Amino acid sequence: MVFQALTIAGSDSGGGAGIQADLKTFSALGVYGASVITAITAQNTCAVTAVETLSRAMVRAQIDAVFDDLAINAVKIGMLGDAQTIEAVAEGLADCQVPLVLDPVMIAKSGDVLLPDEAMAALRIRLLPRADLVTPNLPEAAQLLNAAEARDEAAMLEQGRALLALGPRAVLMKGGHRAGAECVDLLVTEHHVLRLSAPRHPTRNTHGTGCTLSAAIAAGLARNMPMQEAVRAAHRYLQGAIAAADQLNIGSGHGPVHHFHAVWHNG
Repeated sequence: MVFQALTIAGSDSGGGAGIQADLKTFSALGVYGASVITAITAQNTCAVTAVETLSRAMVRAQIDAVFDDLAINAVKIGMLGDAQTIEAVAEGLADCQVPLVLDPVMIAKSGDVLLPDEAMAALRIRLLPRADLVTPNLPEAAQLLNAAEARDEAAMLEQGRALLALGPRAVLMKGGHRAGAECVDLLVTEHHVLRLSAPRHPTRNTHGTGCTLSAAIAAGLARNMPMQEAVRAAHRYLQGAIAAADQLNIGSGHGPVHHFHAVWHNG
């Protein structure tokens, strides 16, 4: 059996994040990847220089085409761009019965805004309640809750529970934006909290980490892993991809992580 996952996200012309990172992640983890492109970005490791969203009709047509033919086992949602796209995705997935991972992409690694404020309400109302897992970093969680950014683990847990109250079945609070030698993520569900920690790697090549982590979790769920197991496995995979990122040396800014660190053997 070939496991299949779908990514619904924006295209990154630099290849380090978005659709490109998701498909690389699926492939590295033994899952066939399909894609629905929501927006096209002109970007590299230094900046996003242009963004163009696709029409609501085209986004919906892609979703329908995939589900009409492919046996999708899990869905990952990334950059959506605007409220119209969010509506199209919500409508297209109305009958979807497979695990859904929502990565609320709002700001690029370069600092460029990828989701306008006016689309935030649509994301909260239309997609958060549909998600099996939401994976915000600390700035994204704060924006979703109209709150200050969490500064410690206690605040991360509090915000994770507040997001849980909006409807998703689980929330992964990603702590990579905090300072310190250790990175801590918290998987928050109704009855359990799973703490995941890793040493902070001294690299600037972390472009696409959020996309990669959520795609790796979706790949695990597509392979019928339980949620905690899928999150643990994805966390290990991402740490390996970050640790090997400097081997790629792509671009002059925030380069990508090494999605194929376990496969490529660079001389």
